[in-house]
Amino acid sequence: MRLLLAEDEEAMSEAVADILEYHKYQVDTVYDGNEALDYIHAAEYDGIILDIMMPGRSGLEVLRQIRSEGCRTPVLLLTAKSEIEDRIEGLDLGADDYLAKPFHMGELLARIRAMLRRREDYTPDIRSFGDVTLNPRTSELRCGDKSVELSRLECRMMDTLMLNHGIYLSSEDLLEKVWGYESDADVGSVWVYISYLRKQLAKVGSSVAVKAKRGTGYMLQP
Repeated sequence: MRLLLAEDEEAMSEAVADILEYHKYQVDTVYDGNEALDYIHAAEYDGIILDIMMPGRSGLEVLRQIRSEGCRTPVLLLTAKSEIEDRIEGLDLGADDYLAKPFHMGELLARIRAMLRRREDYTPDIRSFGDVTLNPRTSELRCGDKSVELSRLECRMMDTLMLNHGIYLSSEDLLEKVWGYESDADVGSVWVYISYLRKQLAKVGSSVAVKAKRGTGYMLQP
């Protein structure tokens, strides 16, 4: 099991990582929120441990960003003992659990095990539209007996279009839903990935098209 540990107190981070590795977890450690987000975008994790109070971006900001991007990886928040409001906000943003500092390592391990069991029991929804299906967990786009693995952004865009079928989404809508509020991407990125999606649909022999309406936006058409 591969975990990401984002904790800016290096002594605590080292101690937690040592315990986790002793219990056979593979652990990547980072010390600020921006680095955590970069690691989450670059790799697949079975679980993420986020300290709320971090430089760059707080753990809550990282959590908000990844959930807005469709990331469903379980997240355990590490919170200051007195910050009840942070715990409430974290759970509302999509955290799976929280643990107040200072904590016992045995409790941390138990909460991680519970969090990962829930992930193993989770069966992702399979999106479908026309003659194609999309598995958001594996990024597999399938039509009949042909399939292709989409890139992370291709998958998010296809998922967004499927969830909003019958509705035109503007380039700005897609930027917000696929890239997130704080991304530096522009509408040119949307055009590029629409082109990529059309090629992937053609590759699996689908009759589904991404329809463009000038001045309005994009919509899937069977």
